[in-house]
This record gives sequence, C-alpha cells and structure tokens, in this order.
Amino acid sequence: MSLTSPRRSGLTDQVIAQLRNQITSGEWPVGSRIPTEPELVEQLGVARNTVREAVRALAHNGLLDIRQGSGTYVLATSELAGVMHRRFADASPRHVAEVRSALESTAAGLAAERRTERDLQQLDALLVRREEAWRSGDAAQFVAADMTFHMAVVAAAHNEVLGELYADLGDVLRNWLTEDVGPELRPEHHMDHATLVEAIRSGDGGTAAAEAAGYPFACLSRPRTAGG
Repeated sequence: MSLTSPRRSGLTDQVIAQLRNQITSGEWPVGSRIPTEPELVEQLGVARNTVREAVRALAHNGLLDIRQGSGTYVLATSELAGVMHRRFADASPRHVAEVRSALESTAAGLAAERRTERDLQQLDALLVRREEAWRSGDAAQFVAADMTFHMAVVAAAHNEVLGELYADLGDVLRNWLTEDVGPELRPEHHMDHATLVEAIRSGDGGTAAAEAAGYPFACLSRPRTAGG
C-alpha cells in the first residue's frame, strides 16, 4: 500500500483523499476489507479520530460499508457508484436486464467499429479466463470473470461517457449477476460469448450488438439459479 503521511493542515480531507485513491486505483477492490483503524493510524501517522472521521465520511458517500464486529469494506469505486448501488439495490431484475442490454449492445456495436488490436487481444484473453472460470465450477470466480469480460467489451467502444456510466452501474450489475448465477453453475445454462468476440473482430456491429443485447434476457428467462 502506498499511503503517505499527510501534512498537518486539513488532515481529515487529506486522509479522505488518500483513502479514496486506494479505492479508485483498485488497490482496495470492491468487496475487500480495508486495513483496520489501528493499522491506518500507524500507516498514516495521524490520530485515531482523524482516521475514524475520514472512514465515516467515505461510508456516508457510499464508498465504504462499516460492519460492526467484522470490519470496513469497499462498497463502490466512486461516490456516484455508491449512489447507484443504494438507489437501485432493490430494482426490478427485468429493469436491470433492460438497462444492461441497452448499454452492452450499444458498446458492442461501437466496439466492432473502433476496437484496436490490443482490445482484441484483451477480449481473447478474458474470453479464455471466463471459460476457465466456468469450468472451475466456482460461481463467484465466474461472476468476476464474466463482469471483467463485459467491461472490456465496453472499454473497446472507446466512449468515455459510456465507460464511466457502465463502471458506475457495475456494482448493481454485479449484484444482479451474482443473484442470477446463484451458488451453483449448471451446464445447461452456459452461454458461449465467442460469437460476440468474433463479431467485434470482423467489424460486424449488427451481430455484435444483437449478441450482447440478448444475454441479459436469456439470463432473465430461466430460473434464478444460474447465469451467464
């Protein structure tokens, strides 16, 4: 961890900024537990009350979740993502599927037009990782691999606004997929995404958009015990 000792002026704001940077940079991923209060005090060289105030501020903004007796966990990667998580945590699964379909189909169509060779290499590697995760039978590992793959499709669209919006909705989509997958991966519910990658590779925006648009509804139409 690369925390530095803050200056004396504006200590709380500086600690907030440093903790936020640990989250937004990915040093503390969503779902991970951050260092304990005594550990942060030692690392930052500030008073316990300053650390406590900074953590509470980030919890209020939706980035952290303070769980009594367990620790403090990363809930979202940005304030907007935290707001999205709270606002749509109980949203209708169909509504989430419709939004996911709209965003991912648009991104896939754009990716077919704008993808670079590096994008294609990334998609190929993540497609392999997604398949390996499925074969492992580990539902949590598959959800992580599937989300990473779809985020790479969105990134290949090279649309900053679309990318940021998808990232801010990422926790909502991840929760939806986790619920859809459930604790067990069932072979009959596997969805191969190779056609999507090949459509992006060949510049076939129509096929890419159609493939991406259909995945969320295929998940929605079956029993909520497995996903893809």
